[in-house]
Amino acid sequence: MNIYSQKRSWKLFLVTFAFVIVVVSLWYTNRFLNNLALEEQRQIRIWAKAISQKAELVNYTEHLFDDLRQKERRYVNLWAQAIKHLGTAGENEDITFYTEVVSGNQDIPVLVTDEEGNVTATKNLNNYYSSIKQLSDSNLNQFTNYKPIKINYYEDRINFIYYRNSSSYYRLKRTLDDYTEIFLNEVVKNSLSTPVLITDSTQTNVLSFGGNLDSSEISGSSRLASRIAAMRAENTAIVVDLPGSPHSYIFYENSQLFTELKWFPLIFFFVISLFLILSYTLFSFSRRSEQSKVWAGMAKETAHQLGTPISSLMGWIEVLKMKFPDEEAFKEMNKDINRLTLVSERFSKIGSVPNFNDEDPVEIIESVISYMKVRTAERIEYIFINNMNQKHLLKLNRHLMVWVFENLFRNAIDAIGTHKGKIKVYITENENDLIIDVSDTGKGIAKAKQKSIFNPGYSTKKRGWGLGLSLVKRIIVEQHKGKIFVKASAPNEGTTFRMVFRKS
Repeated sequence: MNIYSQKRSWKLFLVTFAFVIVVVSLWYTNRFLNNLALEEQRQIRIWAKAISQKAELVNYTEHLFDDLRQKERRYVNLWAQAIKHLGTAGENEDITFYTEVVSGNQDIPVLVTDEEGNVTATKNLNNYYSSIKQLSDSNLNQFTNYKPIKINYYEDRINFIYYRNSSSYYRLKRTLDDYTEIFLNEVVKNSLSTPVLITDSTQTNVLSFGGNLDSSEISGSSRLASRIAAMRAENTAIVVDLPGSPHSYIFYENSQLFTELKWFPLIFFFVISLFLILSYTLFSFSRRSEQSKVWAGMAKETAHQLGTPISSLMGWIEVLKMKFPDEEAFKEMNKDINRLTLVSERFSKIGSVPNFNDEDPVEIIESVISYMKVRTAERIEYIFINNMNQKHLLKLNRHLMVWVFENLFRNAIDAIGTHKGKIKVYITENENDLIIDVSDTGKGIAKAKQKSIFNPGYSTKKRGWGLGLSLVKRIIVEQHKGKIFVKASAPNEGTTFRMVFRKS
């Protein structure tokens, strides 16, 4: 009994120690992840601030280009007015300023037509446009998108001045476009591997995306809205003004590394727990198999050791019978010899594969009750209730099953002690199984000890070996493929053992 108490204590200690290890590990891992999250959030804030500053720079550059476009248009207006004044100036008027304005345009392409679209003058144009005599709609669309400037140069005669931005403007514009593209690439291909999504002000059109974000996750309005909602739940969106798309939104979420690390402790402990459970199960199975072989070997050896003196005793009784044929004591001695022979056969069958025959469990129970009644005090009352609808034969080994019931009855008698008590056997059936309950009115078994009573060596008696219930379980479970367990028990209220056998 101390062995199993110590075993339970060690199990409790190991479980507690393992629990402490798990709690400490989870606490440390959680602390590490929190620090990692703070560091990642700090990096994201730095990255977001840099993105905002770059966006401001790009937006500021776009404003500069707007100013440059306005400045060039004002210059073209001034140039047109200078052309007009040159055409209307008097002979004595100083036209130096106007000629300097007209000759000072060295970069802005200008094309002048009359009311019929005939080209009357060009400035800073390539050979193609310089050779055009009549400005068609297609040429006009290719040349410029700006509205022409009208000038009245003689009474009601009107000229149209068409222009486009200077070559310097377009060179700078290409640089700006390249810079904007580089900016977007830096946003979506950041070193943090953070999923990033850039949308317009309506949050329905995707300008760019990157990180670990897949295009299938944002295809369609419903998926896009769902992804944006998930990102907004993790982090606040960054609002930036991009060229051509003011008030754009940059959505982002935690990196893949952080997300994976968040699940790592649970997966790690799950794998370790699974490994430990599997290892413990295999070890327990191996230990039980080894115990089973040891008990089987001991049983066979016990049967073998009993066989020789029993045979010798039977021979000596026969010799004594021949000398004293009328002696009545030999009959009682024969009963004891037969009893020893039965015990030897039982041990022999436990240690080997027994023979099974079609047996009636009701008849076996009744025979054991009859046997036990004459060998126990009158204070023990036996009750047998057969609740089966018909007779059932099971594949049983009669000798071993008799031993099972004798053992259960003797344990019940010991539990009842010197008081009056009852031993009740109740047999019933369901669709697939035959069920036998053996109940007593003894002192009962504490709930904490109910799982240990079938262990070899467990006994509540000072001189008990603790083998009875262990052998009962081996006979029922391993040899007859049935089940046995404590159905109900409580201190001073008795115990009920339940056996379940599969119908033949």
